[in-house]
Amino acid sequence: MSAATKRLGFFLIFDTALSFLSFFLAYLLRFNFDIPEIFFDGLWLYFSLLCALKIGAFGAFGVYRVPWRFFSLDGLQRLAWAHAVSYALFFALIVGGALFVDNLPAFSRSIPIIDGAISIVLIGALRSAKRFVSESSRARSKAAIAIAIVGANENGERALRSLDRNKYSPRFFVDSDPLKRKQRIHGLEVAGFDELKAFAAKYGTQSAIIARDPQENALTLKEIYDRLSEAGINEARLATPSRAEYEKLKIEDLLARNPKDLDKEAIAAFIKGKRVLVTGAGGSIGGELSKQAALYGASELILVDSSEYNLYAIGERLENARLKMISVADKEALNLLFSQTKPQIVLHAAAYKHVPLSEANPKSTAINNIIGTKNCIDAAIRHGAEIFTLISTDKAVRPTNVMGATKRVCELYLQNAPSDSTRLTAVRFGNVLGSSGSVIPRFRRLIDENKPLTVTHPEITRYFMLIGEACELVLQAASLARGGEIFVLDMGEPVKIADMAKKMLALAGKQELGVVFTSLRAGEKLYEELLIDESEKTAKYPSIFVGKPTKTDFAVLNAQIDALNSASDDEVIAILKAIAPEFHHNKGV
Repeated sequence: MSAATKRLGFFLIFDTALSFLSFFLAYLLRFNFDIPEIFFDGLWLYFSLLCALKIGAFGAFGVYRVPWRFFSLDGLQRLAWAHAVSYALFFALIVGGALFVDNLPAFSRSIPIIDGAISIVLIGALRSAKRFVSESSRARSKAAIAIAIVGANENGERALRSLDRNKYSPRFFVDSDPLKRKQRIHGLEVAGFDELKAFAAKYGTQSAIIARDPQENALTLKEIYDRLSEAGINEARLATPSRAEYEKLKIEDLLARNPKDLDKEAIAAFIKGKRVLVTGAGGSIGGELSKQAALYGASELILVDSSEYNLYAIGERLENARLKMISVADKEALNLLFSQTKPQIVLHAAAYKHVPLSEANPKSTAINNIIGTKNCIDAAIRHGAEIFTLISTDKAVRPTNVMGATKRVCELYLQNAPSDSTRLTAVRFGNVLGSSGSVIPRFRRLIDENKPLTVTHPEITRYFMLIGEACELVLQAASLARGGEIFVLDMGEPVKIADMAKKMLALAGKQELGVVFTSLRAGEKLYEELLIDESEKTAKYPSIFVGKPTKTDFAVLNAQIDALNSASDDEVIAILKAIAPEFHHNKGV
């Protein structure tokens, strides 16, 4: 027998018993504890009718679906409505019976009123009993984690009610609103953030559940976590009402920006009904762009990647897409594909992005990144694509490595390629959280292996953005394209990698692993930049800037790019420097 069946059986028995008790008490109270014999004749008949109506109403209003330990105000409301309906039906049947049936047993019409009040109290008390016992301080499990709940609001109260008291023992609330201080919610005090350290010490609290209202702009998630850390609370979970278990706070949660000017309607208008071709579709950014294009209503998706496995993986998630295993360096195959599919929007994400590997393989990187981009731009123009968008990087700004220099050359080719009908544009942004080859997955692997986190320099900083946010902003920026722009996404404030590493260790509860500093790698910068010229202007949206175009002799540029095909590794570096004089190669130690 299942637990749900046992629970239903238990409540049916006790609801029936308590209903009879309340019904009989109503008789006693109505007749001053001296029930006339004439009223005994119909007692069982009327009780059976009323009890059947009540049990039916309890089922109809979902009273039996509410788990015992989660019985709350909502459950009490269901119980009250079920009583109201069942007693109304009972009264209607009694009055109707008296009109159409002779010799009904005697019945006092005030009894349902008395009985209803008693019944709600008794049956409500039964359902509240387990929760009252489990939530009392005397019933706290010794193994339960003492926690603070951040957010003295409806979300916080909901989180409190849904806690498993065998795992968590709530001690107090925290809120930034000074008007909520010294209040009590279900008997728990509300502390301000300036009191947090004292409260944490008082109650021995080392963990927190963050249940803030997303509409409240008082403190960001990062600011909340920083306040918790200062008070010695390093473990934090996010309240997710749809799940029984609260998820541990992740570094992505702290670094997420959630741009407020994201215009989903503009993106939908840009993508909906269009044939969209994505290169590098099996990679982190290309894959997310592909999913977003499908989500926003592309009529056809053509996904291009040179990796068999990556293309297969994205194809599994986007079953209706056309999968083409082509290298962007293969000019003939690309032109054939463009002629067959006639894409209206081209999103070019295919590129080698790993800095150390690109340093070790400059020619391969130049062929894939520069020649591949040139091939895609030329094919888009030749076959009449409406928009071509290049995914660029902050490493293209005053580059110090091969990868960044190749991306800068791609930007220059895009801005100077002659195009009448195809609008060519690039979108430049920093690191995306969790992308393949990025620092966060590497740190997670080291934490799982109980190894210290390695950082190249104490002062090294980077810009970060969630991959979903970045790709939606890429599409939003592309919708603004008039031709020749380099759009730059507002990445917020740069983050010290060492600080991020320490936060990840704290979130994992493994601060003892520590951070080890090595040295800057070849081509690596201490600080990344997003703009070349600080006078560059804001576009229609505050989260998107427009870079000034850089003009160059296109014929010379074309010849220099063609020379990459036959150049050696050292010659590739020399060509990159000739095309982009701002490229100052950092060869490392």
